[in-house]
Amino acid sequence: MQPIQGATARPPGEPPSALPPQEQPLSTQQRTVLERLITRLVALTQQQSAEVWAGMKHDLGLKSDAPLLSRHFPAAEQNLNQRLTSAQQTHANRQVLSQLTELLSVGNNRQAASDYIRQQFGHTALNQLTPDQLKSVLTLLQNNQLNIPQPQQRPPTDRPLQPAEHNTLNQLVTKLAAATGESPKLIWQSMLELSGVKTGELIPAKHFALLTTWLTARQTLAQQPSPTLHSVQAALRQPMEPREWQEMSDYAQQRYQATPQTLLTTAQVQDILNQVFVRRAERSPESLEVRNIQPIYNPLIASVIEPMKNLSARPGLALFAFVIVLLLLWLVI
Repeated sequence: MQPIQGATARPPGEPPSALPPQEQPLSTQQRTVLERLITRLVALTQQQSAEVWAGMKHDLGLKSDAPLLSRHFPAAEQNLNQRLTSAQQTHANRQVLSQLTELLSVGNNRQAASDYIRQQFGHTALNQLTPDQLKSVLTLLQNNQLNIPQPQQRPPTDRPLQPAEHNTLNQLVTKLAAATGESPKLIWQSMLELSGVKTGELIPAKHFALLTTWLTARQTLAQQPSPTLHSVQAALRQPMEPREWQEMSDYAQQRYQATPQTLLTTAQVQDILNQVFVRRAERSPESLEVRNIQPIYNPLIASVIEPMKNLSARPGLALFAFVIVLLLLWLVI
């Protein structure tokens, strides 16, 4: 902290200065007030205290080596308070922008926010928004109040995970284990159970996207000290659609008596993420397996097909069986 120049020490026995009060150096109380304001400014702006002193003196029209007098105190205090208010606003704006930037990287939030900003403000540049506008967009995203488009899903498949997909999941498991301290083996076991496969079996590729979302959401939420259902929504790569949001809100209320704003424990957060995974897996078109789809044809034809399987093993009767089937088809049609 740059010392404030005051009066020089008087030699012993010299009478007190005859200067008027306003021309005397700053009092101890005045000096303390200014020093505290400068300390707060330095913490917010990363400036050096000497820079702040110099800037203040420049604003007051004083030379950098001129001492501050008592009459300068009101203007100096006002100048520092104005600088502090501006610095606090800038700091708050940076925090809002940081939170907004983090949320925009989740799921389709960026597209939803761009659409909203274009509709409301006529452009999509964040740096052209006012602090209040930035805060309004952040609040809408945090409260799940934007119309977030759902990403298109590729047709699922029953094939097992490819090496590249398995490697991606393994990297995410390693990151989650580092963030939570949980054993990677236990995380894999949870993933197997969620996918409905036994130990030693391969996870179907149709669960790759769901498991990726589950792992990244768990890692994101592990770094949040006070997660809520809104936090879970923001952490999902594919955020919950309105129906899912209502279902999970009802689930949290019934199981934990928790509202979307209630702070959740780590176990509750994981349980809710598990529920999201399971419900999405159940709704996947791939959950209707081919063996459960019954072909639609005439019962008479069906009665012939099974015997045909047996006849196909006897080449001598194959032609005869084929002729019989043609006659039956002709009669039916």
